[in-house]
Amino acid sequence: MRNLVCLWLVSFLPVILFGCAQTPEPTGREEMGNLLLAEPAPVNPRSQMAIARYNQILASTQIAEKDRAELYYQRGMLYDSVGLSGLAQYDYSQALALKPDMAEAYNSMGIHYIQQMDFIQAYEAFDSTLDIDPTYDFAFLNRGIALYYGGRADLAVEDLVTFQTKDRRDPFRALWAYFAHYDIDPVKAQQYLSSARLQLEDRHWATRLVDLFLEQVSERELLNSLIDGVSSQKQLTDRLCEAYFYLGKYHSAKGQRGVASNYFKLALSTNVYDYVEHRYARLELNRLRDSVEDPN
Repeated sequence: MRNLVCLWLVSFLPVILFGCAQTPEPTGREEMGNLLLAEPAPVNPRSQMAIARYNQILASTQIAEKDRAELYYQRGMLYDSVGLSGLAQYDYSQALALKPDMAEAYNSMGIHYIQQMDFIQAYEAFDSTLDIDPTYDFAFLNRGIALYYGGRADLAVEDLVTFQTKDRRDPFRALWAYFAHYDIDPVKAQQYLSSARLQLEDRHWATRLVDLFLEQVSERELLNSLIDGVSSQKQLTDRLCEAYFYLGKYHSAKGQRGVASNYFKLALSTNVYDYVEHRYARLELNRLRDSVEDPN
């Protein structure tokens, strides 16, 4: 299995810790010294070819507005997958101009508004998604995330718990609900996560992330388990994007800004653009910088 992964020693990471950190941060550095690095995901040539085909089709005038809206939306999704967020957002707006009741386009627009920290427009976009399609489950996740980053954790809890209860076996859903709870009451958040842990699948690799936040496994144990069950480089890169992000959240909660910052940067380095964790790693970096500039 080792021939499927890139095992590089990251001896330089302790040297490039977050520049604004003022206090020593011994915890976490030892683990980062022997860290798995992801091979950045390459741009999928099939996605590039698909974009070219959509360009040709959209250039035709013989397309009904409803079909053109769907094509804009699909091309926007492709642009998102290769990191061209500005072009993706333009296509979603074009889709909505042609088909104002497209729930999925509102949802995608809302995600872009979160990344731009335009939370009011994000709330409105996700509200529109749910008004059009009340069963659009991921709008609860995304609106909850918008509320969480927008400083409205009390409202975020409701959406994120709603999303979590739709699949209690998913550790990622439990973690996002935990983050919102944590901003309100860290003690009750731990109790919530402990309760949620009882229903998680042990075979899901990310359940160990939950165990990390519950202090039931060490960071070193988690890192050593990341290649378990990995069968391809893509699978490893995707997993590391997720792991880096949540390790960043773990250290951020402990006030270890330097280590947290490096983990968020590593999540960004994977180029897994369409993952939630990649989308919000930069926002987390901004929060870390803001917390240094305004410690109160």
